[in-house]
Amino acid sequence: MGLTPAAALAVDAGNSKTDVALVSADGAVLGSARGGGFRPPAAGAGRAVASLARTVARAARAAGLETRPGAPLAEHVSACLAGADLPCEERGLADRIGALGWGRTLRVANDTFAVLRAGLPDDGSPGHGVAVVCGAGINCAGVAADGRVHRFPAVGRLSGDWGGGGGLAEEALWHAARAEDGRGEDTELARALPAHFGLPSMYALIEAFHLGRLPGGRRHELVPVLFAVAARGDAVARFLVHRQAEEIAVMASVALERLGLLDTPVPVVLGGGVAAARHPLLHDRLLGLLAGRAPLAAVRVVTAPPVLGAGLLALDRLEAGPAPYARLRAHYAGRAARD
Repeated sequence: MGLTPAAALAVDAGNSKTDVALVSADGAVLGSARGGGFRPPAAGAGRAVASLARTVARAARAAGLETRPGAPLAEHVSACLAGADLPCEERGLADRIGALGWGRTLRVANDTFAVLRAGLPDDGSPGHGVAVVCGAGINCAGVAADGRVHRFPAVGRLSGDWGGGGGLAEEALWHAARAEDGRGEDTELARALPAHFGLPSMYALIEAFHLGRLPGGRRHELVPVLFAVAARGDAVARFLVHRQAEEIAVMASVALERLGLLDTPVPVVLGGGVAAARHPLLHDRLLGLLAGRAPLAAVRVVTAPPVLGAGLLALDRLEAGPAPYARLRAHYAGRAARD
């Protein structure tokens, strides 16, 4: 086992999964590991970081690095984390991760910044952009060329958020339940959602989720069903998909306006499982909305794992040359193609 640390430890810890990579100074991925979701609000910051530490240890073993107390694994740690939604949360998580001694320097940021960096060029031109992540949840962050940042609290309905995979599943269930019992407009969702689980009715599906016969985590399976029903022309399902497009467009355009970028050519980067899937009903609607509100915005979809962005942020900090950036991007381009 070697003792020489890597140049960078890149972490993308999202709501549904965590990716960790140790990267050399020339952009090679020395070792990587995947873990479960990172949810400090639900699990507590201590337990969430402890789980992350186990994933980091597996990546270190894959890289042939020895994990010892006080022995850093990397020169710099770039940790892009779900749950780091407020500055005080970033500071608290940075304190906990810094105490583990993984790197000589450390930067903690919300995981939206990993998606943003993955969608920006490596030569700093432009040095501004906005990212919207629509995956399990929804979030947006933007950066101006002078370093100013605009972001949203993104802690759910409390902070005005709507949608993401979890929100879409809840909305689909709500409308389907009311359609079946007569309180709402008829929708094919009332039949398609229970059929997905082999159940005869929404009543049976509600009972299964309520009593735990179906774990709540399986609700995410309903999002593709929603999009399929919408594609067949169902009015309720189409309304939900179009509203999701509206929410993404609103977040992006507000961030652009607050940063003074509405009249500037600017990348708008889309990431997360819902947005990156390019469902035509969602994507085409979103492009139309953004064309009206921010005509100079250039939409880019990131399909590479967001840990790429965390790694690129680390290479920025280390002032890497063009070759390391290209090598790291090539690694994750190949991985995205395999996935």
